[in-house]
Formats: sequence, structure tokens, C-alpha cells
Amino acid sequence: QVQLVESGGGEVQAGGSLRLSCAASGQTSDIYTMGWFRQGPGKEREFVAATNWDGGQLLEADSAKGRFTFSRDNAKSTMYLNMNSLEPEDTSVYFCAAARWWSGSYQPGYEYWGQGTQVTVSS
Repeated sequence: QVQLVESGGGEVQAGGSLRLSCAASGQTSDIYTMGWFRQGPGKEREFVAATNWDGGQLLEADSAKGRFTFSRDNAKSTMYLNMNSLEPEDTSVYFCAAARWWSGSYQPGYEYWGQGTQVTVSS
């Protein structure tokens, strides 16, 4: 089993930045893909970005390209989503997820999910 805990959400003004953290524990050696998804008010959950632990594979939604990047701390089994130039449309609950193989944007491929962290961007 793998447990995921997100943190770093909050409220920021448009144009600002936030860094979300996803700390993994348990059988972390099982993790191949780490992904981020988000769910805005009244919307379905949507893909944001995914990468594998060594960064060799990367997939980003169009909404994330040029604004969001990944970083990682392998010693802490933590993946970060660095979000810049935030817009009110980015307001959502952000979830990290883990998969044992490359799952990209395919949500059913992710077996483990965090509880989510709220990001609110004000205009």
C-alpha cells in the first residue's frame, strides 16, 4: 500500500505562485508514475500533469504547459508541483495520485490518491 498526503494549497492572487507537495509513504518502491489532477467547482476531475520518479517521462495538460513544473526530493519521497502565473480558472481541489506503471492522464490507472488540497486564485 501507498499513502499520499498533499499540502501547500491556499489562496493566492492572480499572477501568483504556489508549490504543492505530495509526500508518499508505505510501499513507495511500487510507484512508477506520480500524477496531479484537479477538480474545480461543479466540474469533473481533470488531468494536470504526470511524471515518473526519474523525470524521464512527462505529460502535461495544455493548461499546465509553460506555467507548472515538477520537482522532487527522492530522499523524502516527495513530489512537488510548482505552479506559476496562476489564474482564477486554476481554482480547484488538487489531488496527487500514484500508479505502478506509466498512466499519464488515464485516471483509472492510478491506484493511490491523496485527500486533496484546495487552491483558490482570486482576481
